[in-house]
Amino acid sequence: MFPVFALIFLIVPLVEIYILIQVGQVIGALWTVFFVVLTAVIGVQLLKTQGLSTLSRAQQKMHDGELPAQELLEGIALIVAGAFLLTPGFVTDSFGFLLLFPPSRALIISRLAQRAVASGRFTMHGQFHTRDETRSGNVIDDVKYHEEDK
Repeated sequence: MFPVFALIFLIVPLVEIYILIQVGQVIGALWTVFFVVLTAVIGVQLLKTQGLSTLSRAQQKMHDGELPAQELLEGIALIVAGAFLLTPGFVTDSFGFLLLFPPSRALIISRLAQRAVASGRFTMHGQFHTRDETRSGNVIDDVKYHEEDK
């Protein structure tokens, strides 16, 4: 996994620099910087709106006694979107905006969740298991407890 992240951290900045240079040659350096800053400002405003909406839905679900699993996943996606939007460049901004819009964010989250379930690391009930637990069958699904007075 580490080599994959190392490769990403090497390739993404190189691609961003290349695209910034190409765009700068077409529209000029100042306009390129302006658009990079503009996308960051717009992205942060959208991130704030989406984040507050997600937080509100999560609080409502908790108030209703439900687990806000979808909202937690959306919150993680919004954190990633914010990191992408604050990274200067058009490629990372594109990925950030993809994660900001609810339809594409929902699609990405559902695909990642399907992969996590298919890998055997999660059950459909949202319980996390290590690979050893799922293979050996040592998972306890139903636990009852009571408190004792001391």
